[in-house]
Amino acid sequence: MGGSGLVVQDASVGYGPVRALRQVSIEVPDGAVVAVLGGNGAGKSTLLRAISRTLAFHRGALTTGSIHFGGRRIDGLHADRVVAAGVSQVPEGRRVFARMTVADNLRAGALGSAGSRAAKARALERVHELFPVLAERAGQRAGLLSGGEQQMLAVARALMGSPKLLLLDEPSLGLAPLMAARIADTIQEINAQGTSVLLVEQNAALALRLASRAYVLDVGEVALAGPADELSASDEVRRRYLGVVDETAAADASRGVSALPVLRRWAGRR
Repeated sequence: MGGSGLVVQDASVGYGPVRALRQVSIEVPDGAVVAVLGGNGAGKSTLLRAISRTLAFHRGALTTGSIHFGGRRIDGLHADRVVAAGVSQVPEGRRVFARMTVADNLRAGALGSAGSRAAKARALERVHELFPVLAERAGQRAGLLSGGEQQMLAVARALMGSPKLLLLDEPSLGLAPLMAARIADTIQEINAQGTSVLLVEQNAALALRLASRAYVLDVGEVALAGPADELSASDEVRRRYLGVVDETAAADASRGVSALPVLRRWAGRR
């Protein structure tokens, strides 16, 4: 397949006898932000693991389909070769090396990079510009950072490999709204600097604001797909993921409840 973006074609994934993805196809064009929405157990993290080739660490396997990046098939590569090809993942839950310093966490992120020493120095300068607090706390153990700072470190560590595509798994999970907004602004800045982003996120409002296109996974299958602005206007997406209900239906339901007969036996009780 041509092009410099990501193309997942008819991917099915199993964990032993359990099928987690069923013929899932998505595309992330070069330079785009694409969101993947869905409830718990929908297969979102499994999709990212299939792309980053980390499924084996979770006893999973790609059973059918193909994954191409930059016109090259990557579903047969080892995880370190996927990083070298330009794909880095930030896992759910941050997963920083808590006993290592901030600086050492960042050095670890550069280990899989094929870049020169000068390129790694530029990558470090870039992440310090994006996250000045990491420069200030370079000698501090990562486990002593706040949750938001640890999320910054996890993203910065992935950026140390100078990826062309960044896979983000629930970056706002567990963060205060203000910190989640800061992470969202950083994602926009990372993308503006030329890095494509595949964003898995339960905060659908945030994800649809950042993305140009989105997919909705439901029980391992693509249930909806389209431009992010169209999905954000979809009644189904608004009801299931944005917490917006049909006001007319809600009013009808309220009138229906008020019209129900009262059980006399209980009416006088307090």
